Order: sequence, then C-alpha cells, then structure tokens
Amino acid sequence: MKRNTSEASTVADVMVSELEAWGVHLFFGMPGGSSLPLVDAVRRNERARYIVMRHEETAALAASAYNKLTGRIAVCLTIAGPGATNLATGLYDAKEDRASVLSLNGQVRAQYTGPGGFQEIDQDAFFRPITVFNNSVADRSTAVKILTTALRYAIVNRGVAQLSVPTDIQRETLEAEFCERETCIPDVSVAPTEDALERAVEVIDGAERPVVVAGFGACGAAQAVLDLAGKIKAPIVTTFRAKGILPDDNEWLAGIHGSLGTPHARVLVSEADLLITCGVGFSEYTGIPAEKRVVQIDIDPLQIGKNPFVAALWGDCAVAVPQLAERVRAREDDAIRRRLTEMKRAWSERLAAEADPEARPVRPPYIMQVLSEALPEDAVIAIDVGDNGWWFGRNFRMKRQKFVMSGYLGTMGFGLPGAIAAKLAYPDRTAVCITGDGGFSMVMGDFVTAVKYDLPVVVVILNNHELAMIREEQREAHYPAYAVDLLNPDFAAYAELCGGAGIKVGRSQDLRGAVEEAVRMNRPVIVDIETDPRRSV
Repeated sequence: MKRNTSEASTVADVMVSELEAWGVHLFFGMPGGSSLPLVDAVRRNERARYIVMRHEETAALAASAYNKLTGRIAVCLTIAGPGATNLATGLYDAKEDRASVLSLNGQVRAQYTGPGGFQEIDQDAFFRPITVFNNSVADRSTAVKILTTALRYAIVNRGVAQLSVPTDIQRETLEAEFCERETCIPDVSVAPTEDALERAVEVIDGAERPVVVAGFGACGAAQAVLDLAGKIKAPIVTTFRAKGILPDDNEWLAGIHGSLGTPHARVLVSEADLLITCGVGFSEYTGIPAEKRVVQIDIDPLQIGKNPFVAALWGDCAVAVPQLAERVRAREDDAIRRRLTEMKRAWSERLAAEADPEARPVRPPYIMQVLSEALPEDAVIAIDVGDNGWWFGRNFRMKRQKFVMSGYLGTMGFGLPGAIAAKLAYPDRTAVCITGDGGFSMVMGDFVTAVKYDLPVVVVILNNHELAMIREEQREAHYPAYAVDLLNPDFAAYAELCGGAGIKVGRSQDLRGAVEEAVRMNRPVIVDIETDPRRSV
C-alpha cells in the first residue's frame, strides 16, 4: 500500500493518508471544532472526498449503504458529543446488516475530558454496543496502529469500527514512516471442509423435492446459485434483501419467501423435503419453517444452527456453492420447472390485474408496475422502510438492477441517503430512491446535499399523507387508526426551491411520462405521486 507522505506532518494528515492507502477515500459527516484537523487533512488529500450531510444519522446511513452496495468502506467523520451520538441509528443499521463502516470522531482535548467538558461524552462507552472495534487515540505514537487495527476488524468482522481522536492529538506532528501499523489479508472468504461437502452432497442427492433459499449472503454468488438449482432441478426462493439476485423472469426463480412474498414461494417451501439455504439470516419476516430439513451455507459460524440443520457448510457462498454444484448429481426430471412456470404465469396475471391504470388516486400496484417497466435495467435502487417497501418487495419486477435497504434494523429515512451513496458508488448508473412521505420527510434536508454535489438522484415519493404501514399494523392488532396522519408540504415545490426539479403526479396516465422524464433529466428530481394508502390485496 503506497502512502502519500509528502505533506503528511500531523496525526490527522497521516491517518487520512493511511486510509487512502487502504483504498478508503469517501467521508460522510459534518465538520466541527473537535474534528477540524481531520477535516482539513481530507481537504488537502487529493484523492479523499468529504460529503457534508445535513444530519449525522444520514451520514452513517449513507456509509452503511455504500458498503452494502460495493463491499468498500466509507468513513463517518464528525465531532464529539452530539455529532457522535447522532450517528447511532445509521451505525446500528450497519451493525445489524453486517456492513463494514469506520466511524472517525473528534473528541475534546484530553485535559477537558470528564464531567463538565463541553460536547464531551464517554464515546468509548457510548459506541461499545454498536461496534466490533472501539477505541480512543490517547497518544500520537499509537494513532496509525489503532487506525489500522480498526480497519482490519471492520473488514474481517463485517461491522462498525469506531475511533475517537482528541483534537489536540490530531494536531500533533507525526512522521508516517516511523509508525507501527497492522495490515489485513486481501481475501477474507472461507472454504468449507471436504467432510462437510461430502455430507451436504449426500443429503442433497437423497432429497426428492429440494428448494434453494438465497439470502443476502449469496448476492455475490448468483450464477453459482443458478447453476446449483438448474443441476438439481430446484426452485429458488429468496429473502427480501436478496431480491434481484436473479431477474424476476428467470425460469428457476420463485420470488421472495415471507409475508410479502409470492404465494408459490410459500407453497414450494412448504412442500419441500429439503431447503438449501445460502447466506440466509432466518429472520422472522423470511419465515423459514423451523421443522424443515436444512443444508445451511454461511460465512458466519454463529449464523449456522439458527434453524436445526442436517448438514452445514461454514464458508463464503461464492466459494461453497460452486463446490457444491460440481459434486451433486444432475437430475433429468423437468416437471418442477414446468409447474413453476405455470405458477409464475398465474402470479404475473394477478399483479397485472391489481395494477389498475384507471384508479385515482394512483394505486401502489400500478406505481410499481410503471417503475418496473420504466427504470433502466442497470439502475441502483434504494428503498425506504414503510408501505413503499412492502409494495416494492411484492410488486416490483427486478431485471438487472441492484437494490439496497435497511434490513434488520428497518429504519425509516434510509432511502435518500442510500440513493446518494448509490450515485457516489456508481456515477454512470441511474440512482433511484423509492420512499414514502413519512420516510422522506425525516431526511428531506439531504435532498439539498444531492443538489450541492451534483448527484442526479431520482426520488419517487409514494405520498399517501399518512404512516400507512403503521395504520396497517394498528388494523392487524385491532386498534383504531390514530396518530398516523401527516401534514405534508408540496414536495415537488420543495425540490425546486432546493435547486432540483419537482414533478407532481395525480393521475395514473401521467405517471410513466413523469418517471421517464425524471430519468432523462440528469439532475436531482422528486416525483411526488399522490397515492392511496389502502392495501386491499
């Protein structure tokens, strides 16, 4: 790793140069007094880029999304005290979804730590529940050692590493060539043992009705999952986070399993005599039946055994699934594929029937149909949490798009910072945020961030003037609807005031043209769609 040490004379300079050497160039946050030397070191590093967000929570959500999309680390860089505490929700999102993020926080000068210090909290204690590595730099001589240790833990343990650096230490002089440092193995993938492979092959070869279940951990092994399924003639169902691992029209893909999944995915899983789970977290929303026989593949040994298994492969799906596909016996019976084709045809007809182009206000099934057809095949989509996400999971038809979400934490407001991260990660692709009025209004200040940095994101708001998911939860729990109505501004006018573009859609016949225009604009744009909060499906 080559380090730029020509002007690296302070602890802050050396730390930013060290991050550059590790391939870390993107910083999200908000500057302030206790982080000024670090922020200035970013300014003076030609390869580093600091994206100033309007709230530290969105900075952390963007950093989490960036890693989920690319596998690369981004840094949250902010101040001590309130700046650090504001990161918590976004960093918890990274923790829960096993995203690697570095949180680099200023701290008050060492002599002012403790009760009575302005903007000072015990950051080590605050971040301890969130992190896989958590420390403070108390001496300039340890700065690089601790930083590289933090990076190593974030990468290997797939989580959040946090460093607090007092502002006086950031300013101290330091020569990089004399610093002690750690390094990291270039490949942290794991291969299963031969004994484990033999046992898994034996179980799979003995099954009559196997089904492959692909989770987020299998997203880097899509072709291998398809090869395995095609060889053993097994349908593929996915978790929500793995939606899009294969195009929805793939002959072996049955769709999402769980509460918002396809009915044929549930039928096939219920009838299966063996599930082959690839990178699956077994959340309650995925709903994998606990009594099923399972061959489980996962890179995290603590995930293995969440459901009882008959064979387990501890390994990276990108390594283990191809090895498994090579060894299992090929099957010739094509009846399940023909049955799956018929099931998918019936489901497609149902979705088409739900997408009523005459309904007013515009119904969510029609919105998802139009988005499925109008968004580019290589778009990168960030979805928010709420009713919009429910409809996306159920009705949006993936082609070759990538998508990112807040998975286990399920935090509202993820969509917009996720789309900003998507555009930074893939500047040549269309970045789309699909959100609701509730989720967008939590973070709407950062639409200005997209304008400021010339990040052409398309923000699609399903504007139903209420917290529709909460209303549905109240209905299911036999409570009356209460405290769910929203008084919204004119989001399209807001976009224009921010320096972007705004399009209002109140009729179904105007929707397709609005989406296509938004994609063509190549500027930040909000498509504000008046929609109906009722489920009725």
